[in-house]
Amino acid sequence: MHLGLRCAVLLAMAALCVPVAYGVSNEADVATGERLAALVRASRSVISSHQGLINDESIGDKNLTGARVVEESLALYSKNNEHLLPDERFTPAEKQLFDAQIAAIREIVDENQVVINAKGVGFKGFIPATFARLVNERLEKKVGERAKIKVTAPEDLVRNRKALPDDWERDVIESKFQSADWPKGKPFVEESEMDGRQAFRMLIPEYYSPSCLTCHGQPKGEIDVSGYPKEGAAEGDLGGAISIMLFR
Repeated sequence: MHLGLRCAVLLAMAALCVPVAYGVSNEADVATGERLAALVRASRSVISSHQGLINDESIGDKNLTGARVVEESLALYSKNNEHLLPDERFTPAEKQLFDAQIAAIREIVDENQVVINAKGVGFKGFIPATFARLVNERLEKKVGERAKIKVTAPEDLVRNRKALPDDWERDVIESKFQSADWPKGKPFVEESEMDGRQAFRMLIPEYYSPSCLTCHGQPKGEIDVSGYPKEGAAEGDLGGAISIMLFR
């Protein structure tokens, strides 16, 4: 397996263990944002762990179905986020978002079975970043009037223009996350207007782990397995951010 493709979770697990920086917010919104981000990470990590299987050109049917990915994602989510598990306190609105995200994960994997199971093809491009983007786009189609998720990054690190930060995300990344005195892993939340609507916004920083550096490390400019030039990053550098938007 190409180790660079394991760069799914980065070092952001610590983010949910660090106090949140508040603009104006409340605990329910923070918990919802944390749950959405945690499930992104868990499912992305599952896809990362199966890159060797996905890219094995000698195997046709890999039995990597949507149901299997959901099952493994929920198991990983439960292991790493016990304090965020669904329980009897879940409101109908919170359950709707959680269920929609699960459905999006299942649908994207099932819709890409032809790609995943292509025999005689090695690298297939169904990498964690692509998977996460597709899931987030599907979630927006389902509940976009209530919530959106986006994985973004500092502009010079963005490989897909769809992931470019908006003005609010750019400002938080540059003024907060890239500041030398910003606590590592600390999310930022704020009430802000977006597309003419009031929204709770949450941005959670993510950092490069050692496994990320095969694709994103040295030497800078060298072409990686996915066809992009390496960024020359080092372990622990800011690599991206998960953006959560909850509309009022």
